[in-house]
Amino acid sequence: MYLIYGVDLAAISYASESATRFMIRLMNLHTMLFQSDELCHKICNLLATHDNLKSTSHTSVEELVGSFLHILAQNQKIRLIKCQMRRSTKMVSRNFHLVLNIVLRLHSLLFKKPKPIPENSTDERWKWFKRYLGALDGAYIKVHVPTDDKFRYWSRKNKIATNVLGVCTPNMQFIYVLPRWEGSIADDRVLRDAITRRNGLKVPQGQYYLCDDGYTNGERFLAPYRGQRYHLSEWSELPIDSVEEEL
Repeated sequence: MYLIYGVDLAAISYASESATRFMIRLMNLHTMLFQSDELCHKICNLLATHDNLKSTSHTSVEELVGSFLHILAQNQKIRLIKCQMRRSTKMVSRNFHLVLNIVLRLHSLLFKKPKPIPENSTDERWKWFKRYLGALDGAYIKVHVPTDDKFRYWSRKNKIATNVLGVCTPNMQFIYVLPRWEGSIADDRVLRDAITRRNGLKVPQGQYYLCDDGYTNGERFLAPYRGQRYHLSEWSELPIDSVEEEL
């Protein structure tokens, strides 16, 4: 007897088209959960415990979370999940947004919280930046927009793009992203929007982020002194230029 989530596959009739789709769905779900995302079960339990995530009449909690993780973390398209799980595009999209809304509600529990560089740090790279939380910068992501909107998305690099603010920890883990601003908008304005939002970027008193000279040097944001040549060779293994990706 071969069981997956309590279902005996040997008992499923191969003569039925719906039964065949059901078997394929179970096999693909088994691959998702046990070969790709080992933490999926922990996340399922977490969402079920803290936000009462339940199976729907057609979809199990494991499928809801597994499909969500594959779309989000593995950069899978909805149409691929549709084929793998033998679901309609509408159902895959609806299930994705169901889990997404729960994750957003539990952001204080799920999202990574930045930790400042401690006062006793001996790291040669970071010991000069006590209470430093991470770094931030804007990135131009090329997009396709209607002709009438192109002037708003025309960036200073002469590309039709959206200006996306990204904030990461010293070990290059993203902790905050603000998309959707037009490419013509200056980085400083995007940052002002991020820190004034109700659930936006929070900087505790006495701590700060590093940023480039496109931002104002002030409280909680440390920009380099203009005209100062810094030793980029010491940071050569880290990416310097903004990443551009066409959507």
